[in-house]
Amino acid sequence: MLLDRGELAGDVLPAARRLLGCTVEVDTPDGTVAVELVEVEAYRGADDPASHSYRGRTPRNTVMFGPAGHLYVYFVYGMHFCANVSCLGDGAAGAVLLRAGRVVSDPGIARVRRPTARTDRELARGPARLAALLGLGRDHNGLDLTSPDSPVRIVAGAPVAPDRIRSGPRVGVAAAHELPWRFWIDGAPEVSPYRRHTPRVRTPTRPDRRAARGSGRIGP
Repeated sequence: MLLDRGELAGDVLPAARRLLGCTVEVDTPDGTVAVELVEVEAYRGADDPASHSYRGRTPRNTVMFGPAGHLYVYFVYGMHFCANVSCLGDGAAGAVLLRAGRVVSDPGIARVRRPTARTDRELARGPARLAALLGLGRDHNGLDLTSPDSPVRIVAGAPVAPDRIRSGPRVGVAAAHELPWRFWIDGAPEVSPYRRHTPRVRTPTRPDRRAARGSGRIGP
């Protein structure tokens, strides 16, 4: 059964917890590829300086403004896509970044799609790897994950028991990095290691490559 949109229409924090244990499945040329979510990260709108929507609506972040249950895909570091699920009500910005998952579909197909993964736990460990395994890109931005007709869907899992959910600081963000808005299932080997954001040291003679490529933030 697909996840009900109403379960994502509240605040981003309970929505993030609810997404743990749910499965993202994608129809690909290789067959259906699916991962059970074990780590996610929440982002709000105007009150969250780490969010893409902090300064308001743009053509890039418009999916974050609802309705809930849609896929927000963006390009980061000039080389990776990251996938998020929109939350909150229509017109209010919020999204949950999909950070890591456990492959629950054919592992042989997953290996073909992620041949550089050294172990099974690395197939969808980290937001860029997860998006790469599922083949998510710009063409998928805005898809309704709660529709059975969508090529990308979220299948509802049983809610994870509160005592199995851990929380901590978000990864790789400079602003509001102390907020414990990253959630994961305790003991899941696919959970990505925590790395605190380290500000770049810029010199007057070094070109600012980020300015040419866009923001390098991982979170939405």
